[in-house]
Amino acid sequence: MAASLMAGAAAVEITPQDSQFLYGYPHVRRFSTGVHDPLFCSALYLTDGRVELMMLTTDVIFISKPIARSVREQIHAATGIAPENVLITATHTHSGPITVDYLSNEQDDAVPAVDQNYVRFMQERMTRAAEQARKNAVRAQVGLALADSTGIGTNRRDPSGPADHQVPVLMVRSLLEDRFIACLLVCSMHPTVLHEDSTLISADFPGMTRKYLQEHLLGAGVPVLHCTGPAGNQSPRHVTKANTYAEAERLGVLLGRAVERAVSSVVEYIADPCLQCLRSEIGLPRKPFPLVAAAQAALDQAAARLYRLRNEKAERQEIRTAECDWFGAEETLSLALAEQEGKVAAAVRDCLPAEIQIFKIGPWTWVAWPGELFVEYALQIKQAFARTFVISLANGELQGYIVTAEAAAAGGYEASNALFSHISGQLLVDETKSLLIRGMPDGSGPRS
Repeated sequence: MAASLMAGAAAVEITPQDSQFLYGYPHVRRFSTGVHDPLFCSALYLTDGRVELMMLTTDVIFISKPIARSVREQIHAATGIAPENVLITATHTHSGPITVDYLSNEQDDAVPAVDQNYVRFMQERMTRAAEQARKNAVRAQVGLALADSTGIGTNRRDPSGPADHQVPVLMVRSLLEDRFIACLLVCSMHPTVLHEDSTLISADFPGMTRKYLQEHLLGAGVPVLHCTGPAGNQSPRHVTKANTYAEAERLGVLLGRAVERAVSSVVEYIADPCLQCLRSEIGLPRKPFPLVAAAQAALDQAAARLYRLRNEKAERQEIRTAECDWFGAEETLSLALAEQEGKVAAAVRDCLPAEIQIFKIGPWTWVAWPGELFVEYALQIKQAFARTFVISLANGELQGYIVTAEAAAAGGYEASNALFSHISGQLLVDETKSLLIRGMPDGSGPRS
């Protein structure tokens, strides 16, 4: 039996101190003109006296592998926690600073290079959050609730297509005091209510969920770690009435209320969970790119379809899908040019090896994958293993989406905006299953 759990949490603001390019949408010189709601790095520290785990979520679009490596090293130097026991993820807001140079945006004159001064500021704040979380550790207990995110979004291409509306919520409470220490949740949905016409810094709907939970459930300032599950093909597009702050708040409150209801059903907290960390690294195959002439022809075709739909005054969602397909065709052309210029190999090296990280907290297992994967890959894991949940955008990014074989064959935005083959998704799933079976033979393994 493990010793009594110790847990601490902290949230440190990472809102830029000056105007920053807001990254997520192409062809717009979108520099921030103010702050709608602050950005945070939220940290949760857990130890059973034998194993230390640190989880950080950051309100930015991506955390690159080099950034994750640097922050892990800084946290290790400051706290002694092993780098492999630190999980770092991004919420994926599209209304925060650019943190990664994307090869597929290289031809987009509107997108500037990453501001390294901001990245250094963010890294320092992330390390500070981890230090504070560890210093704040007290005897604690953990419980799990399962919320329902229906209404937050749907499958991007087909509203009735594959989706994951289950939101696991890890509640951390003080053992000796009547107070919450932290809340960690995983929601498999793009935080993209706000679009390119917004120039205010914002965490999008996850920031509104955090605000609701702090005001109605947790208490002021209690850290909320919002993790984005595999949501490469998930979007709020089909449930939003407009791309406004009011809509972001509506969805954020909707999710917050769902979490609040679910937490009321937690029947047991555990004060002595065993903690475990498992890790593996794998290579991923890159996808082949078309010749530049073929990529240009595909771009012309996508542009013609978009202009036709606009002239026909088609539905807003249909036009947005066509816009994204046009973006994807442009990004494929950029990648084809990069391939011609010999730049793809360096981008691949920066992303690999892809890291699979697994945190076991008592009976619950949290799998962390890099990049933006389609939801189908997470569903494979969740269907095969009980009480197992998947976090994406963790410890690195993959320069685009990891799509399914069906999506690769169909084409479109997500399949176009990809550096790695769709085969990569199944490789991550298979290695994750193998790691779970090898490392967790105590009953949390495959469903019978």
